Amino acid sequence: MNSTTAAVAEKSVDSLIKTIRIPPRPSLLADVQDELAGSDPDPRRLSGLIANDVSMSASLLKLANSPFYGLRLKATSVEHAVQLIGMRQCGLVLTGIIARQSVQTEKMPLEQFWDFSTKRAQAMSYLASRMRVCPPDVAHTFGLFCDIGIPLLMERFEDYQATLDLAAEAREVRFTEVEQDRHSTSHTSVGALMARTWGLPEQVTSAILLHHDYSALNDTATDDMVRALIALCVVAEFSIHKYHGRENQAEWDKGGAIACEFLGLTHDELEDYFEELHDIYSHVQ
Repeated sequence: MNSTTAAVAEKSVDSLIKTIRIPPRPSLLADVQDELAGSDPDPRRLSGLIANDVSMSASLLKLANSPFYGLRLKATSVEHAVQLIGMRQCGLVLTGIIARQSVQTEKMPLEQFWDFSTKRAQAMSYLASRMRVCPPDVAHTFGLFCDIGIPLLMERFEDYQATLDLAAEAREVRFTEVEQDRHSTSHTSVGALMARTWGLPEQVTSAILLHHDYSALNDTATDDMVRALIALCVVAEFSIHKYHGRENQAEWDKGGAIACEFLGLTHDELEDYFEELHDIYSHVQ
């Protein structure tokens, strides 16, 4: 491809991206992120921000009192919830709630999408805390957002479900190559753009972009945390499929061995983690 052709192709892709609706970062999320990133984050200020949104307050209380947290005491107010589960966890919960509200499409029901994303976030956070390869909150955020480009592309392209089906079965090429061939973009590119727009950590944005490129796991030039997120994602996703009885997964065949090697996991250790994760899934429906 000569330089003129490449420039035309790049312009064409830029024009395509502009036709895909990337939800703007809601002001509440920006305010919460600013508070948590400050030099002296204040639980009362955070509680005040959340309490101003009735819907967000109700959702936070519902999740804080869910079986996942298993709190001995029930949260009775937003300020109480912040005290019980902590500021960072509240930030994670809110990010998930806001993402659900902001990313919608009439082309597919998103209940299964968000159920899988939530399980992946929980699994990655758990694995990160056990293996100590990256901060659990970063792993949780990535787990929640890594496939966020899928509903956005579903809304844009009438035949995107067929693309997903083909990509999920592809064993000789990357998942994203199928998307690129059919749509000149991918859910990883669109998801990374949204992550950047929403002010997510740079490592999360990079990992979203690369999470189907398993060669990155052997690339020492790639940030260690980015590689850890990709590897944890492979293990977490297969654990969810395995939990639901779907073990013949092309992505595990392509990336499972290299992910386990990167994480230093033996077969027995992997099976132990699967058992622990399945116990978590069974208590959070």
